[in-house]
Amino acid sequence: MEGRDIFITGTDTGVGKTVATLVLGTLLQGKGYNVGVMKPVQCGGDDAAFLKKSLRLSDSLLEINPCFAREPLSPHLAFQRERRTVDVEKILAAYERLKHKHDIVLVEGAGGLMVPLRYDYFVADLIRDLDLELIIVARLGLGTINHTLLTIEQARAQGIAVRGVLFSEASPRKHGIPQATLQGLPEKTNPQAVRTLGNVEVLGTIPYLKSLRRKEIVCRCAATVDLKRLFEPSAGLSNARQKQLVAWDKKHVWHPFTQMKDWLTDEPLVIDRARGSYLIDTKGNRYLDGVSSLWVNVHGHGHRIVNARVREQLNKLEHSTLLGLSNAPSVELARKLTAIAPKGLTKVFYSDNGSTAVEAALKIAYQYWQNTGRKRKKYIAHLANSYHGDTLGSVSVGGIELFHKVYRNLIFKTIRVDFPDCYRAPKGKKYPDYAFECLDRFDAMLKKKHGQIAAFVVEPIVQGAAGMIMWPKGILKRMSELCRHYEIIFIADEVATGFGRTGTMFACEHEGVSPDILCLAKGITAGYLPLAATLTTKRIFDGFCFDYKDQKTFFHGHTYTGNPLACAAALANLDVFKKERTLARLAPKINFLSQGLKMFYNLPHVGDVRQRGFMAGIELVRDRQTQDPYPWQEKIGARVCREVRKHGVILRPLGNVIVLMPPLSMTIEELGRLLDVTYWAIDKVTGSG
Repeated sequence: MEGRDIFITGTDTGVGKTVATLVLGTLLQGKGYNVGVMKPVQCGGDDAAFLKKSLRLSDSLLEINPCFAREPLSPHLAFQRERRTVDVEKILAAYERLKHKHDIVLVEGAGGLMVPLRYDYFVADLIRDLDLELIIVARLGLGTINHTLLTIEQARAQGIAVRGVLFSEASPRKHGIPQATLQGLPEKTNPQAVRTLGNVEVLGTIPYLKSLRRKEIVCRCAATVDLKRLFEPSAGLSNARQKQLVAWDKKHVWHPFTQMKDWLTDEPLVIDRARGSYLIDTKGNRYLDGVSSLWVNVHGHGHRIVNARVREQLNKLEHSTLLGLSNAPSVELARKLTAIAPKGLTKVFYSDNGSTAVEAALKIAYQYWQNTGRKRKKYIAHLANSYHGDTLGSVSVGGIELFHKVYRNLIFKTIRVDFPDCYRAPKGKKYPDYAFECLDRFDAMLKKKHGQIAAFVVEPIVQGAAGMIMWPKGILKRMSELCRHYEIIFIADEVATGFGRTGTMFACEHEGVSPDILCLAKGITAGYLPLAATLTTKRIFDGFCFDYKDQKTFFHGHTYTGNPLACAAALANLDVFKKERTLARLAPKINFLSQGLKMFYNLPHVGDVRQRGFMAGIELVRDRQTQDPYPWQEKIGARVCREVRKHGVILRPLGNVIVLMPPLSMTIEELGRLLDVTYWAIDKVTGSG
């Protein structure tokens, strides 16, 4: 029961939330619990002071009620009239202090779920930010079913877990009608109707109390309010349901990049829901999402703005093809993407994922030269240790042998460009000189073969799947200049590095590079829905504008290209970047991460630590002096990730490289925990002592 703080809201103003808070607090104190209360926002009245006095609390009134306005109005108006706004950060800080002092904190809202605290922030948003489950206080009489079901529906639509409904008996004096009338057929049957129609627990009824003294509360409410059901730990799915899902998974699901023989003998982790930086499994266990659900989550799981935009779009249009038609979200998103992209990128071609974004880029680059009469330019150049996806085209320009060797007979011929993992540069070569030496060889090759090369594709600044390889400053700029000089289309694959991952919106910004083609995916929808975009210059686009009879159309596309739901999520993602000043607020967290990563060099089997922004890789080696790697069969990276899971953290390795790529919204406190647990797990698995 400890730690199960609850938010108390009502179906309306004046339904008895404060009385319900007092009753629950009193009953819990009678059971020996150290109870705290909070009235985060109060407009007029003295409810917070009343609760403090009645429950005999020593907490300061400023902690219990951090935001107070004098007039009894809706908070957005009351605070506006005092030329102030509700300070959410102040509320969250006060709650953190209270929850560390008490076994249980009861947080009472202002009015109902959709009462605006600011014009862009509602009580429901505060509940989500506090990450609390909900008790709904409702009247017993006519109208209750409607108001209560609407409140339940809205809570669930907002991703808020409803613990149950608590009914409050009305005052005869207040309503001016006989007590017998207030205990008629609706009052007797409404709780069961709400339980059935709302699929929710009914937690009891608070009878009308003539006084609010402790003795009467205990005497009259102890038998009518179910404390056990109210505060028992939030369970996940039933044991039977958990076992059923695991059995079905093993019987039917084929997991990507997973050796299924191992999977079938292990106990799978099945995720049921998520909130903020945490994933929650079917048992109710919480895990810090240390890899942003495979590098896609940006602003945390279940962000209120993104959720609302997707719901809004769902009620208008779920899908309409972009083949010969258009839709509003895809148009708006294209305009916004070109506005924030590197200079010169003015056209957007949509697809579904990172692989297809690159696939489209390769075909566009190839066909551009074919359309414009330069038919000898047909080869694609790429880095020897690159990764661009899993479709056959993107595999062709990939250079990671483990992933691609089996498909060697299916892929097309390319030009591989040597480029170093500077940690493992050849003996006698030094960082960063060796990287520029490789570029000199690239230059020499281009002098001979540029007439045959259509495009050069790279992952700018950070090569993610290759093991978080970080480039020295100036490399990207030099690559871009060489391509421009030799008339080679420069493709920047920012599927992993885009949308803030390296500290700027796009990695190309670090060196002022404007590619001819830019590939985007992963974080484009904040991790909500599959969407990708391939951006090009007008010059590239014009290479496809011919008479219909010439048959030089770009014959390429996908069924769900420009899906309105996905585009709505992407638009909301960009709005959040702006409203929450995501990139500006990222800087101190990047610095914290950078400082924290230094401690990993204290572990003798950490060979190298690489970081750029919120992308980090910790390479584990058998011998630091010789850089001798652990054999693949020892599964060192996988074993570290299994250990961190025992302490509530989710990571996924790249071989012997432990990857940290948290959501940009992760707090410094959460980052500290991520670093600590990862350090502990590496220490344990590598036997550092």
